[in-house]
Amino acid sequence: MTAVMSWDKWATYDAVGLAALVRKKEVTPRELAQQVAAGIEMVNPKIHAVVEVFEDVVADPAKDGTDLGGPFAGMPYLMKDLGPTLKGRKQEMGAQLMQGNVAAADSFLTTKIRKAGLNIMGRTTTPEFGVCGSVENPKVYVSRNPWDLAYTTGGSSAGTGAIIAAGVIPLSHASDGGGSIRIPAGINGNVGLKPSRGVFSAYPDGSDLMAVVSVQGCHSRTVRDHAAFFDACRGPAPGEFMPFWTPEGCYTDMIGKDPPKLKIALSHEWGDYRSTPHIAAELEKAGKFLQGLGHHVEWKTLPIDFRAAYDAQTTCYITNIAMNLESKTKAKGLNRPTADVIEPMNVRIWEEGINLPYSARSEMQAVFNTTSRAFGDFFEQWDVILTPISTQTTHKLGTMDFITMNSTDRPRDWFKKLWGLYAYTPLGNLAGIPGISLPMASHDNGLPLGIQALSRQASDGQLLQLAAQIERALGGKWNGGRVPGVHVTKM
Repeated sequence: MTAVMSWDKWATYDAVGLAALVRKKEVTPRELAQQVAAGIEMVNPKIHAVVEVFEDVVADPAKDGTDLGGPFAGMPYLMKDLGPTLKGRKQEMGAQLMQGNVAAADSFLTTKIRKAGLNIMGRTTTPEFGVCGSVENPKVYVSRNPWDLAYTTGGSSAGTGAIIAAGVIPLSHASDGGGSIRIPAGINGNVGLKPSRGVFSAYPDGSDLMAVVSVQGCHSRTVRDHAAFFDACRGPAPGEFMPFWTPEGCYTDMIGKDPPKLKIALSHEWGDYRSTPHIAAELEKAGKFLQGLGHHVEWKTLPIDFRAAYDAQTTCYITNIAMNLESKTKAKGLNRPTADVIEPMNVRIWEEGINLPYSARSEMQAVFNTTSRAFGDFFEQWDVILTPISTQTTHKLGTMDFITMNSTDRPRDWFKKLWGLYAYTPLGNLAGIPGISLPMASHDNGLPLGIQALSRQASDGQLLQLAAQIERALGGKWNGGRVPGVHVTKM
């Protein structure tokens, strides 16, 4: 594939900027797709972030129904290999079991993405069924961090996190069931907003009471790309039971002005979990930066029963994962998940969850309610909670404590280890509140550290406003202006 512009020039554009070039007829959607395909060809052998490139839509961006007159004007886009489906395309969900699986129809969100003018030209990696925060099953693939190839990309939106960080594409699909947008955004140095519950449709497979913790979204390099994506793709399918929030105005307009003075609570001690001294210091530094922008910032302890909340979240995941594995294995003609085609921890989760009584689910739902109400009460007094994305330094590949290749831990003990690392993301899913990871800090080893801002239900626009204000104050230089070692401008 050939590139229509130099990679140094390419790296200065976001998706909105590239779409503007198409409208001015300075480039074509096909040339943009060829540029992205060329970038994937360069970096993917090192980071393995992309599962497949759809060569036919590289050649003809309108082939699958992309509206080239939409706001993104044929801008290339990659879809995480989990969640929304693409008619006639493989969706293998990071799983040996699902190899060769082909979707029969576009999901509703897929149709919105195409109507927005985004050319879905490939699939990005994800761990098996999106269960853990790292992609590393050698029988399927291992995704590597472009900042340091020895480290994880995070997950479950792993490939999206890595391919954007490597400068190949400015905007790509992600989803979040416990931090899966925010964790890889934080680890790879991208912007990643987990929306409020009821922003993007999960129709036809996810719009039920069992799936309310998981939401769709994206990664980007700029806040305005996020705002434009939300403006174009939000909204319900017919028959949704969810409350779909309608913003006061379009987010693209909102981010052009600063938010009002906000009351921001700094917080990193969440029950039994707390950050390392270095990460706590980075959080404090971020708080002082926001104070310098005119906001009121103060350390606060959240009035949450954290042990009960994490226990409920664990029950939710165990039961959801077990039922998902049950349906997938039965569809393949198997009586149960087995270790020859399913990763060991996922087999153990199925074993624990498949026969849990409804009373366990009922107790979980009661804690979801009290926890969500507690967050709601807190946001009556405070506008934003600021946390790090993780409590510890990003881990190296092969750290068995955090991956589903783990064959020794019991599921609940394994989840406790995950919460010990990513304490600050999953409860946002439980409560259905928005949270954004912003690349404005660093770990002690130099890798990016995302700073998370959480807010009340339906305050997605306010978080984008705050993010845009920070971006302007930084002169647009997220990650201190650094790019990773594996990057299109360095290949």
